[in-house]
Amino acid sequence: VQLQASGGGLVQAGGSLRLSCAASGLTFNHYNMAWFRQAPGKEREFVAGIRWIDDYTYYADSVRDRFTISTDSAKNMVYLQMNSLKPEDAAVYYCAARFVSSMRASVTRNEYDYRKWGQGTQVTVSS
Repeated sequence: VQLQASGGGLVQAGGSLRLSCAASGLTFNHYNMAWFRQAPGKEREFVAGIRWIDDYTYYADSVRDRFTISTDSAKNMVYLQMNSLKPEDAAVYYCAARFVSSMRASVTRNEYDYRKWGQGTQVTVSS
């Protein structure tokens, strides 16, 4: 399983970015996908997750109504559309995959449930 994240960059507060995660080597219906982020000096935190089989989504309170996670099964991609960005959104963003034996397993926010990780992409938000 390989995950390749991209799309980070520098944006002004209030702006938008779309992160992409190219996934390969996995059977999509048996995985939940998520985005996490880690700011300097802080622990890695859950941002958003999605269940591939039915696109059920789950968001951290801090990003709900601003960020949208989605998938494109035909392209094996997971996206994170980030709108109304704030300086506190600045971090390295990671995509992650969690194997699930049940295709309708709940999306979790615990990073230790995710065994596959991409390399991270930097998001910087200027005030």
